Amino acid sequence: MIHVVLYEPEIPGNTGNIIRTCMATGSRLHLIEPLGFSMSEKHLRRSGMDYIKEADIHIHPDWAAFLKANPDASMYFMTRYGKKAPSEFDFRKEEGDIYLVLGKESTGIDKSILKGHLDRCMRLPMVPNARSLNLSNSAAIVVYEVLRQLDYPFLSKSEQLKGEDFLETFDQD
Repeated sequence: MIHVVLYEPEIPGNTGNIIRTCMATGSRLHLIEPLGFSMSEKHLRRSGMDYIKEADIHIHPDWAAFLKANPDASMYFMTRYGKKAPSEFDFRKEEGDIYLVLGKESTGIDKSILKGHLDRCMRLPMVPNARSLNLSNSAAIVVYEVLRQLDYPFLSKSEQLKGEDFLETFDQD
């Protein structure tokens, strides 16, 4: 299983988008408090759509509580200070769950946490004068990189709601 861990997220729209990504990929979402918003906030509900009801969300009061609840977590950290792209890690070698940690929008993951995991820090490649991408975009990119390497386990590769052959049978009239 993939776990997306948001360290002290601040913007409800980003978290809502990540909830949607997690639900659609069968990933579990961990939110590390303090949060910069209420879970009932309108922007969160709008961006998360109706997926919030189906999402697997765990809220932890702080980083220490998260670690205590997940003592064997195999963690990878998305940070501007990473020196490898997500594609440079071989996620197929992981025997257990994979935890992808992303930081708050303003300052990222606490530097003292990152310092102890430099070999597991990754950065999305971008032009030199860009600091970062949007948090929800970054989360989606790294979740799908892990899924790509694992060949999208348990995920449908064809349209299920309208039918796999919907376009072939679609009548414009």
